[in-house]
Amino acid sequence: MERRSNLDSGPLAVALGDPAGIGAEIVLKALARAGLNAPVVLVGCRRWLEEQHRLLRVAGCTALADPAGISMVDLPLAEPITPGQTGAAAGAASFAWLTQATQLVLEGRCRALVTAPIAKASWQAAGHRYPGQTERLAELCGVGEASMLFTARAPHGRWRLNTLLATTHIPLAEVPRRLNPALVERQLDRLLAFCQRFEPHPRLVVAGLNPHAGEAGHLGREEVEWLEPCLRAWRLRHPTVVVDGPLPPDTCWLEAAAAWRGEGNGADGYLALYHDQGLIPVKLLAFDAAVNTTLGLPFLRTSPDHGTAFAIAGQGRARPDSMEAAITAALDLGSASAATTRT
Repeated sequence: MERRSNLDSGPLAVALGDPAGIGAEIVLKALARAGLNAPVVLVGCRRWLEEQHRLLRVAGCTALADPAGISMVDLPLAEPITPGQTGAAAGAASFAWLTQATQLVLEGRCRALVTAPIAKASWQAAGHRYPGQTERLAELCGVGEASMLFTARAPHGRWRLNTLLATTHIPLAEVPRRLNPALVERQLDRLLAFCQRFEPHPRLVVAGLNPHAGEAGHLGREEVEWLEPCLRAWRLRHPTVVVDGPLPPDTCWLEAAAAWRGEGNGADGYLALYHDQGLIPVKLLAFDAAVNTTLGLPFLRTSPDHGTAFAIAGQGRARPDSMEAAITAALDLGSASAATTRT
């Protein structure tokens, strides 16, 4: 049976991430931003959140939402956590907070999920063997595969940078073994559905795997042996969609960089074949604006595109821009997610 969330109304569920990181800071700062009208339910430890609020005030932060006025599911920490010093206890807490926040959405009590950053090593230390939050979410939702898409609106004009990763948290040596035509076709379907929220007939770009996209087979055979035939077959099934590629990975985002500067438009969507291939251009162009959006779940999930920033945790120096963008994206895109994120 398909599980549905309350997509058109209700608050956002916000999992507060690793308690030794900057999750509390960026959430409290984002919720205090003028014009951000976001009904939320925070999932974490209330006593810890109140203490973080006090520490941030002492550090000179004044633009903070008051925890006393925010709805919260209280899951207390088993032991005190010092900012910047993560470990098994912090990993166990962030794992529990994510799980509970997901349940709120699956039960229809919240409209979408926003997650603050976690530390994968801390999850591992706590005995939770997941590459990241995306894989845990897929398990909780009973789906075999979830996808990571990074989206950001350009500062000039209406163009939006959308980059989907064909593979996610796996070693680089595993990438050629995981990639296959069926996977690429599924990811193109998801990228197309997402981009059609903004453009009925989008143009998509697919990066090659090898340098120079294989140089006609001289620098790698994957492109000529299966990726190019795969894209030809997909084009035949989607005659109204322009798909460019496989393009050399070192140049296929140049058009996106120009569009980010306001110099025309880039493609509507980019498919990167592995994690860093897609994340390097996204973070170079849109580090503070990009939002990690999980596709393939029965609800919308967004998160900032940065990590826990342990080195500055508790100091009041963390910027909330990406968290604010994640909350805004969850509100803007959540009501349309049922039709476009299920597979």
